[in-house]
Amino acid sequence: MKKLITGNEAVARGAYEAGVTYASAYPGTPSTEILENIGPYKEEIIAEWAPNEKVALESAFGASFAGARSLAAMKHVGVNVAADALMTMGYTGVRGGFVLVSADDPGCHSSQNEQDNRIFAKFAKVACIEPSDSQESKDFIKEAYKISEAFDVAVLFRMTTRVCHSKGLVAFEEREEREIIPYEKQIQKYIVAPAHAQRLHPIVEDKLKKLEAFSNETHLNVEEWHGSEIGIVTSGVAYTYAREVFKDTANYLKIGFSNPLPMDKIRAFSQKVKTLYVIEELEPFMEDQMKAAGIACIGKEKIPLTGELSPDVIEEAIFGKKPEFLSISEEKIVPRPPTLCAGCPHRGFFYALGKKKNVVVTGDIGCYTLGFADPLNAIDSVHCMGASISMGHGAQKAFKKHGVDKRIVSVIGDSTFLHTGVNSLLTVAYNGGNTVNVILDNRITAMTGHQENPGTGFTLQGAPAKEVNLEELVKAIGIEHVKTINPLKLKEVDTALEEAFAFDGPSVIITRWPCALKRYSEADIEEFGPLENQCHVIEDKCKGCRICTKTGCPAISFDNDKKKAFIDPNQCVGCMVCLQSCPFNAIERVVE
Repeated sequence: MKKLITGNEAVARGAYEAGVTYASAYPGTPSTEILENIGPYKEEIIAEWAPNEKVALESAFGASFAGARSLAAMKHVGVNVAADALMTMGYTGVRGGFVLVSADDPGCHSSQNEQDNRIFAKFAKVACIEPSDSQESKDFIKEAYKISEAFDVAVLFRMTTRVCHSKGLVAFEEREEREIIPYEKQIQKYIVAPAHAQRLHPIVEDKLKKLEAFSNETHLNVEEWHGSEIGIVTSGVAYTYAREVFKDTANYLKIGFSNPLPMDKIRAFSQKVKTLYVIEELEPFMEDQMKAAGIACIGKEKIPLTGELSPDVIEEAIFGKKPEFLSISEEKIVPRPPTLCAGCPHRGFFYALGKKKNVVVTGDIGCYTLGFADPLNAIDSVHCMGASISMGHGAQKAFKKHGVDKRIVSVIGDSTFLHTGVNSLLTVAYNGGNTVNVILDNRITAMTGHQENPGTGFTLQGAPAKEVNLEELVKAIGIEHVKTINPLKLKEVDTALEEAFAFDGPSVIITRWPCALKRYSEADIEEFGPLENQCHVIEDKCKGCRICTKTGCPAISFDNDKKKAFIDPNQCVGCMVCLQSCPFNAIERVVE
């Protein structure tokens, strides 16, 4: 049976067929759908959302330590969070097969950088495998578990956005049940005290030599010969792009097993061609190693170092042929920057916060990052998960030390707070900070597609779960001034901010209202009630001041002919932020 599925779905299917017992992840585009598609295999696989990527990797490693096949999945920057555990796994090795899926994001489609995590594989001294399409995503995952167990090594499975989200026909097979490997106490292998780590390091280096020999023999690295004088060494989705550009006018060495590289195979391939290109996405990972080994090749001299590759990019880089596009008048192109959804609970809070003077706002990773944009203009920085609170703490300390009269407000989402914000808030409380910290609790992990987290009351596989009480948690950390508010009520927001500014010490404001796109649970309906309202502009009262449009709601527009505001009933969900912003009472609530 064949199905048309994405690379992420194929990884999930491959894990199922490979006999995986346990899988853990923190949601992050472009990796999120992997665990979502493992979740339905409830009888065979335990699938869990972890609070962050480090916990996900460590939990999956624990399952491997127990003798089961396991998987951890995350986006590329998530591996930064998990790196502490990964780097030591290179020394310890595994018991049950272990795969870490790293979904890299060339082009920064949904990320703060475009790092190439093949470098992490080399740095951590673990194997690296790269599929180029959906079928390979499924097949290579199964091979990864065989390699992991045969060589006692963790495998970093490097996906990229296009492989994750593009679809291809994939042949489904039956699950191969795997008996758990019997547990054996191995102190010198799994307790990495300095004396043990010193003995493990030479073992790792010997293991890498064996892996390189395997890399030169494995069918994951395949040659395609077309009698050409041009040779191309490539990997991942870059292979499909190169194939589309060169077709059968070049020979190909497609690298599926990329750490350690099959250097003997590459050298032999290079000696049979006159011109050798290395086409890889992002870093010159293969190119640098090939040149260091004395293999002449053309790589980043031609192929861009930054951004996502495509057939057009490659064709222009190598042949100077620019793609032809339909011409269109620039005047007719309407810019459509991303914006908070109509009814987003963050809008009311940022609308009020943006009016505050002498305030610096440190932001975080989530939908609420859009609070930086016009017309809200309410955020000054966004760096990485959990950084808003710790950056804000350091900034406030520096301002105070140098006599700068500014207050810091740090904003962070509920899922991000539980990811790495708790430790950041702990340092604020412990070190006597004086920041205003705002937890934007929209009752779900919204930005990545509504995944559950420890604050929602449900697990990934739908079971009821203990729900973190954010108020009790922050009080236990040592925060004395804590207030929970409805962010859609502007006066409530203003009052909470003024009280926090007046408080001498660190404070926390929790804004609690569901994401406008969230499917309400019974608990949501009981607490918040169904949103059945809409708002409507009373044209006779509207003075055309445009203040309502400054809320940034996409449901509100301004009719330049009538000089009146207009609310699209197909978008409005009745949050009533615009109603509260209007100084002329020209907006009314409509109850159907």
